[in-house]
Amino acid sequence: MKIMVLSDVADKALWDYLDRRLLEGIDLILSCGDLPAEYLSFLTCFTNAPILYVHGNHDKGYDKKPPEGCTCVDDDICVVNGVRVLGLGGSMRYRPNEPYMHTERQMARRARKLWWKLHRNRGFDILLTHAPARGVGDLDDIPHRGFETFLKLMDRWQPRYLVYGHVHQEYGALGFQRERKYGETTCVNAYKRYVIEF
Repeated sequence: MKIMVLSDVADKALWDYLDRRLLEGIDLILSCGDLPAEYLSFLTCFTNAPILYVHGNHDKGYDKKPPEGCTCVDDDICVVNGVRVLGLGGSMRYRPNEPYMHTERQMARRARKLWWKLHRNRGFDILLTHAPARGVGDLDDIPHRGFETFLKLMDRWQPRYLVYGHVHQEYGALGFQRERKYGETTCVNAYKRYVIEF
């Protein structure tokens, strides 16, 4: 199964120039947030692959105009062709009263509320987030700090992938890396566009 993961920056090769070859053979598209809703809606016109998304910290506009033809998996588990995707979007809170910014305690509460769904589905295969896990591809500043809650989920359920965004490739001098390992889980920074094989 070929999965295209996207985050933070709309890829000109897809949106401006529509290189359809990039979508060939793609079975599932996962958006980690902070992408224009129009971009995701546009992609639904050129692929039969389901598009699942979580909110990034800048996705307030989705509340009024969500991506059409796409499925929000924030605080949910969605199963596509046998692949279980758990969604927990948003970033660490660095400004008050922002709907998609959370404290560590709030993120842990969101994860606990999924307990029954996790047990009913016998875990999950992909953790789809916006922010990274703490110490695994994050940065030390509060806006780009990862969540310890994600570490606990990976320790408990050992998913195949954690897919996240939020830490841009332009931050390369600070250690951008596309893939990292955490135990049995491959952690993938989905910045712009990347393809993983499941």
